[in-house]
Amino acid sequence: MYLKHLSLTKFRNYQTADVVFEPGINLLVGSNGQGKTNLVEAIRYLSILRSHRVAGYLPMINENSTSALIRAIAVVDQRDALLEVELHRSAANRARLNKGELPKLRDILGFVNSVIFAPEDLDIVKRDPSNRRDFVDELVVQVWPRFAGVFSDYDRVLKQRNSLLKSARQTKTTGSALATLDAWDSSLVKYGSEIIEARLDLISRLTPHVVQAYRSIASSNSQPSIDVKSSILGESVRGFFDEEPDGAESMESVVGLSRAELEEKFHVKLAQIRPKELERGLTLIGPQRDDLLFKLGSLPVKGYASHGESWSFALALRLASVDLLRAETKTGDPILILDDVFAELDAERRTRLADLVLSNEQVFITAAVAADVPSILKAKPYFVVSGEISREPIASASNQTLIAGDQGER
Repeated sequence: MYLKHLSLTKFRNYQTADVVFEPGINLLVGSNGQGKTNLVEAIRYLSILRSHRVAGYLPMINENSTSALIRAIAVVDQRDALLEVELHRSAANRARLNKGELPKLRDILGFVNSVIFAPEDLDIVKRDPSNRRDFVDELVVQVWPRFAGVFSDYDRVLKQRNSLLKSARQTKTTGSALATLDAWDSSLVKYGSEIIEARLDLISRLTPHVVQAYRSIASSNSQPSIDVKSSILGESVRGFFDEEPDGAESMESVVGLSRAELEEKFHVKLAQIRPKELERGLTLIGPQRDDLLFKLGSLPVKGYASHGESWSFALALRLASVDLLRAETKTGDPILILDDVFAELDAERRTRLADLVLSNEQVFITAAVAADVPSILKAKPYFVVSGEISREPIASASNQTLIAGDQGER
């Protein structure tokens, strides 16, 4: 599949934008802050209904507007699909397919799949568990779009349960007065176990692709692996008293457990830690506190791998995502987005990455300096300056300098 047309209205710094794209390489050139990443953010939003840059959608609406519109034509199996998403500050967001109103916003999912490479990808490997959860959950939603509803249901239950726990803590509620909490526990376990099972399924499908991708871009012979660690296992809740747990090391693996086993262990752990949850007024376990453990050989990537190995693992995760979506979804090749990533790589990794993505049906590359992009990925660029897009250079002293390949400040 590929995107052949994108129209934006009041989206980020774009008052209006109307761009025709092509299969193959689409190169967006412009200095930082001009709107390159805003364009690919809109494409990414059509894939997962969330930004890869910020929490929530409100920052994507132009600061002087009350709503924004993303309109795109995607070509799937040689058929055009017109996709429209309206974002509103004070009303419900809406989606249309071929001009027909969709019952729910999430019904737009599954038509445009994408994988994004960005400098922030290193955070997946090196930083907080939330980065790893986001990585796997975004893939889950693209492979199985119905899980957007499951995540939404789980978030709703989690908020209600946290509200009840907080109220119980404040009012010192005990005994039979906590019967309502049992009902929320059942819903939490139902949706939470479904999410954990989906993550396990996704990782089992993804791992062989990660192994192959890592070997293609790294000189190391270490075998990459991924384990799914969950807070619903283990005797201790150490680390679960904060917004983020201490990490995968403080949890146990759930690989190999069935849905029934996950639900049973979830219920047991909730009963065990209820006093702690009432003390804190907060849900202390569940998929919102789980983690992935990435390893090279016998050692965790986080804290042990070199910078180069960490970058190679992060790139392997994205390349594996491409292979997974190609194999598991009806749209075939996902749209590849390389957002300022070449500036972060050494010459060898640039060349290897370029070789690996060249054959994809459609690739979007953003670059402040065109010279950073390997020559085999060069195409007639789109120039982006102050929210304007053109196939010809736009008059701007800074832009001309960048086009000339200046390697100075970006």
